[in-house]
Amino acid sequence: MIWRFGLFDSTFEPLVTTHWALVIALCLPLILGLLAALLPPKKAWPVALAGVPVLASGVVLLVAVAQVQLLQWQWEILGVSIALRLNALSVLLLLMTQWIGFAAALYTPGQLRLTATGPLGRWLWPLMGVLISALSLIWLATDLLTLYIALELMGLAAVGMLLLSGKAAALLAGTRYLLLALVGSLAYLLGVALILGHWGRLDLQGLAEVVELGPVAWIAAALIGAGLALKAALFPLHGWLSPVHGNAWTPVSALHAALVIKASLFMLLQLWSILLPDTFYAPRLIAWLGMLAIVWGGLLAWRTDSLKTLVASSTVAQLGYLMVVFPLLLGPDIELLARSLAWEGFWLQLMGHAFAKAAMFMAAGNLILATGESTLKGLAGSSRRLPLSLLVFGIASITLMGLPPSAGFTAKWLLLQAMVMSQQWWAVAALLIGTLLSAAYIFRVFRYSFDETAPRHHYQPLAPGMDLIALTLALIALVLGLLAHFPLELMHGGGV
Repeated sequence: MIWRFGLFDSTFEPLVTTHWALVIALCLPLILGLLAALLPPKKAWPVALAGVPVLASGVVLLVAVAQVQLLQWQWEILGVSIALRLNALSVLLLLMTQWIGFAAALYTPGQLRLTATGPLGRWLWPLMGVLISALSLIWLATDLLTLYIALELMGLAAVGMLLLSGKAAALLAGTRYLLLALVGSLAYLLGVALILGHWGRLDLQGLAEVVELGPVAWIAAALIGAGLALKAALFPLHGWLSPVHGNAWTPVSALHAALVIKASLFMLLQLWSILLPDTFYAPRLIAWLGMLAIVWGGLLAWRTDSLKTLVASSTVAQLGYLMVVFPLLLGPDIELLARSLAWEGFWLQLMGHAFAKAAMFMAAGNLILATGESTLKGLAGSSRRLPLSLLVFGIASITLMGLPPSAGFTAKWLLLQAMVMSQQWWAVAALLIGTLLSAAYIFRVFRYSFDETAPRHHYQPLAPGMDLIALTLALIALVLGLLAHFPLELMHGGGV
C-alpha cells in the first residue's frame, strides 16, 4: 500500500523549474502572510495578484508529476536530512490546498471590513500563511520528524486563528482546542519515540522495510492513531469541533473544516499503511466508529438551531464516510479491484468534501453577516434578499448529499462498488443512511429561508465578490464529479 503514497525510489531528477516551484509552494504563502500583516490589504485584488505565483507553482508541479510520475528532493541542513516527495496524490492535495487557501484569502478582506476585528485582524494573514505552508509540507514530507514539525505548525496556526475574534466563548473554545491538540501531539510523539527506539528509523520508506507486526507496531499505531484522530475530530473525539467553529471567523472555519482535519486523516492512513498492513481489527474499529459518526453527526446537525453548528456537525458525519472505507484500504483479503475503487473513491470524496465544505461555511458566513442572525429561524425570509448565498449553500449541499453530478456522487458510487464487491453490506447501509440524514438537515435550512410569511428584516450588504468566491468553490466540487477521470487517471499514471 505504501507505493500509493509515492514511497519508492524515483529515477528522475527534479528540474530547476520544479525546484523553484517547490520553494514557492512551501515558502511564499508564509512570506505573503507576513507582508500582509505589515500592510493589510483592504481589497481582494492585491490578494489575487499575490496568489498568482503560488497557484502557478502548483501547475508547474502538476505538469512535472504528469510527465515523470514521482519527484524526490533531499537536503542536508545542519546535519539533519530532509527528504520530500511529490507523486500524483500529493500534488492533487497540494493543488486543493492552494486553491482553497487562495479562496479563503480572497474572502478575508470582505470579512474583516464587515466585522469589528480590531487590531487583531491583521494577524490573521501570517497565521493563514503558516497554515498553508505547513499543510503543503505535510503532503510532501517523508519522515516522522518533518511530519511532526509541520503538524505542530499547522495546529498552532489553527488555534491562533480561532482565538483572534477575542470573544470569551472563542477564547474558551480555542483554549480547549489547544489543550486537546497538545494531548494529541504528545500521543503522536510517544508513538514516534517507540518506533525510533525499536527500529531506529524515522524515514517512512526505510521504516516500511523493517517494521514487523507485533506489540510494538500495535502500540505505536494506537498512540499515533489516537493523537491524529483527536486532531482530525474523528468520532468520538469530535467534541471540540462545533464550539470552535461556532466562534470562529468564516475564512478560518472554511480552512479548518476543508483542510486542517484532512491533514491529520491523511497522516493516519499513511502511517497505518506502514505499521498495520493487512490487519483486521484496527481498520474495522475505525469503520464501526465511522458508522456511528455518520448517524450521530447527522442527528446533531438535524436537531440544532444554529447554522454554523449544523455545518460543523455535518463535518463529523462526512468524516464518517471516509472512516468506513478503512477496512477496504488496510484490511486483509480485499481483492485488488475493490481496493483500487475504494482508494479512488476515498480521495475523490475527501477533495469534493473539502471544496464543498469551504463553500458551505462561506455561504453560511454570508447569511449570518447579512442578516445578523445565527439561527435557522433567524434566516426566515432570507431568500428574498440573499438568493445567491442560498444558491451556493444548495450547490455545496449537492456534493455533501452525494447527488449527481457532483464529486460526492462519483465518490460514493466508487465506494459502493467496492463495498458490494467485498460484501461490506453494513458499510453500504451506512452510506445510504448518511445520505438520507444529510438531506434531512440540509432541507431544514431551506425550509426556514424560503418562509414567505416571515417579516422583512434589515440586511447588511456583503462586500463585492464574497458570494462569487463561495460559488466558485461550490462549482469546483460539482464539476469535479463530471471530470473525475482527470485526477483518477493522474493517480493511476503516478503509480497510485
